[in-house]
Amino acid sequence: MKPRITLKNIAKEFGVSISTVSKALKDSHEISEETRSKIKAFADYYNYKPNSLALQLRNQRTSVIGVIIPEIVHHFFSTVIEGIEKYANEKGYSVMVCISNESFQKEVSNIGVLTNGSVDGLIVSLSRETQELQNYHHFEALLKDDFPLVLFDRIIEELECDKVIIDDVGGAFKATNHLIELGAKRIALITTKDYVSVGSLRKEGFKKALKSNNIEIDDSLIFKIDEKLNTYEQIKKVLFVTNPPDAILAVNEIYAATALKIAKERGLNVPKDLAIIGFTSGLISEFTSPSLSSVEQHGFLMGKQAAELLIDRIETEGNLEFQKVVISPDLKVRNSTQIN
Repeated sequence: MKPRITLKNIAKEFGVSISTVSKALKDSHEISEETRSKIKAFADYYNYKPNSLALQLRNQRTSVIGVIIPEIVHHFFSTVIEGIEKYANEKGYSVMVCISNESFQKEVSNIGVLTNGSVDGLIVSLSRETQELQNYHHFEALLKDDFPLVLFDRIIEELECDKVIIDDVGGAFKATNHLIELGAKRIALITTKDYVSVGSLRKEGFKKALKSNNIEIDDSLIFKIDEKLNTYEQIKKVLFVTNPPDAILAVNEIYAATALKIAKERGLNVPKDLAIIGFTSGLISEFTSPSLSSVEQHGFLMGKQAAELLIDRIETEGNLEFQKVVISPDLKVRNSTQIN
């Protein structure tokens, strides 16, 4: 049996550097054709095989991708993780998930830990605090080092990286139109502070639908929830008024379910007195009474698309154009906007 040889053995045989041998075996034109032919013939004669572990170490490949999400309580983020894991596992990658808890510092810390040799790339949805501070230095540093990064859902438009979002404007437009078609005239919007990108975009779609139906925009019916304060008490102000709205669009499932609970406490019948529709068609929306109509965000598909973009960037040599994938949402009409 011929002895197993290494790059070092081949280099010693020909009196060249290991780098020269590596380039010759890759057929690099930096090495003369004569030298390439001799080295390749010698390697073939001794059945030279690259050391896969050494290659992995040199390439700093871990076959692990990191995911950072703002929170885990929302059904949407759990379905995104499912989509990421399914695609990643099929491609031979494991997934490591961290939660920023909507904290800028926790997000920075998570990125520091994950990119210290633990993962090959990152998929991230920004924390609320990061968007509030508009401090993106940790992402800018990653991109400066060509570290593979995909942003999803809450993104930074100006950063040059791959992104996956839903059409938030279109989703809110569809939902608001649905309420208008039911005969609603005073539609309230329960949204986030404007610095949260998805809330701002959904507000834009809400206003766009009102304008297209010649309904005057009443800013007193737009409620921006401060997550640092009591959400329940803030949403109570939407309904415990003299002239309550006849419909509500909430930008997430939690806000919609909270509005439904408060409507019942006020003695309102949903949907006869008040129609409610939210974003994210999760278990909460399905099992409330009445069940909540929702804008389906297709979290699983979003996760799959994000993983596909990231793994393509990890595995493709050379420059790839950055992509922005926009997923079209659908309406899931349930009992909170229809009378049986």
